[in-house]
Amino acid sequence: MAIPAISPYSMPTRDELPDARVEWDLDASRSVLLIHDMQKYFIDAYQSDVEPLSVVVPNIVRIREACKAAGVPVVYTMQPGDQHPSRRGILADFWGTGLTTGRDTEVIDELTPDLSDIQVTKWRYSAFQRTDFRQLLAHYGRDQLIVTGVYAHMGCMLSAADAFMSDVAPFMVVDGTADFSRDEHVMALDYVAKRVGRVETTGAVIEALEATAHRNVPHNEQLAVTR
Repeated sequence: MAIPAISPYSMPTRDELPDARVEWDLDASRSVLLIHDMQKYFIDAYQSDVEPLSVVVPNIVRIREACKAAGVPVVYTMQPGDQHPSRRGILADFWGTGLTTGRDTEVIDELTPDLSDIQVTKWRYSAFQRTDFRQLLAHYGRDQLIVTGVYAHMGCMLSAADAFMSDVAPFMVVDGTADFSRDEHVMALDYVAKRVGRVETTGAVIEALEATAHRNVPHNEQLAVTR
């Protein structure tokens, strides 16, 4: 029950999605970047040289660089390999035993975490379930979440919904997320836009980060944390 091969599809565009329901402005001093499940086990399902991945990976790289320049904490979710059945639980009924220890668990080379990045061990679709992610946001005094990664209609969308339910404003990146199919991708973005947050393009996110970076206090003492 490994991840099936994902057929190429053209990236959704912002003008296909509903107008924003909320007037939130992304602020570097209030935000955290979530890079969700960009591990080789999940990314191997895509063809790397065509859309969506050929667009999504460079865009996440650009957003990560902008966040680092603006002093925005960067958080990776990473599922562990060789999960014990008691940890895997009913997730195994849908996806089997999951990742094995080793290459499966590594983040793709373009986005390898560095010593200033935070790694959160993830057990379910949402980054907030069975983790201390909410506490990390509180520790850094952050109440906005930039959501990137895979898969849009599962972990990305549900992390955005959990953020909303924790009074953290999610900003899901249209062209910084990828999915099993274009229809599922559009569905996830549509849901976030209508119910729990905002959807923004990579360009709009970077522009907002650069415009508000002067308000931010650099986290020079931020250390790598593995949870």
